[in-house]
Amino acid sequence: MAAAWEQWNHVTKIDPDKALHDGDTFTDIADTGTDALILGGTTNVTESSVQSILDAFVSVEIPVFVEPTYHPTTFQHATLTGYLIPIVLNAGDRTWVTGAHHEWVRSTETIEWELTHTEAYIVLNPDSAVAIYTQANCDLDADDVVAYAELAEQILGQQIVYLEYSGTLGDPAVVAAARDVLSSAQLFYGGGIHDYDSAYKMAKVADTVVVGDLLHDAGIEAVEETVRGATDA
Repeated sequence: MAAAWEQWNHVTKIDPDKALHDGDTFTDIADTGTDALILGGTTNVTESSVQSILDAFVSVEIPVFVEPTYHPTTFQHATLTGYLIPIVLNAGDRTWVTGAHHEWVRSTETIEWELTHTEAYIVLNPDSAVAIYTQANCDLDADDVVAYAELAEQILGQQIVYLEYSGTLGDPAVVAAARDVLSSAQLFYGGGIHDYDSAYKMAKVADTVVVGDLLHDAGIEAVEETVRGATDA
């Protein structure tokens, strides 16, 4: 059975710690044409804030995943498709490699593993909140990025490799090189996608593009434009 994300061209990430753009609603997001929704942010994300957004998506038909930076305690919500657990390969703080994951498994009585998936993150913008928070080593050249991608798939068995430029548009040549080294893993790309052209450009070299800040900063219509760009690519 194919994984859900193998069919995703475009994903919208919602930060529970940020407000939506003026007049937008959560249900509007699901109508943009995006293939899936991910709820997650770097800081100040709580289970209660995620829960309230899941409640708003009760009638949504596209997949809704949670990318937790907290210790999730329950899977009991009709809207929730599953969890995407980040593993930051180039994190300097090992909390984000295995530390938080170990604590979650140790302290959680029952985990529904069939609903739990991991993402191998490679963080590439040193000025981003996620890079600072995880103490990521972003001083990487193209060969480093490709090696991390290959390591993720071939050694760690990851099905998702996520290049996170977070707030800035990445180098398409680096993204393409990372995708070329993968045999079956899905390459997610996030960072700096803000219009049709940038979505089209990055969707040409990645399997799935992720739009996040744009939703909160510019709103639904801007997200729809990036959906068109990713689809046309």
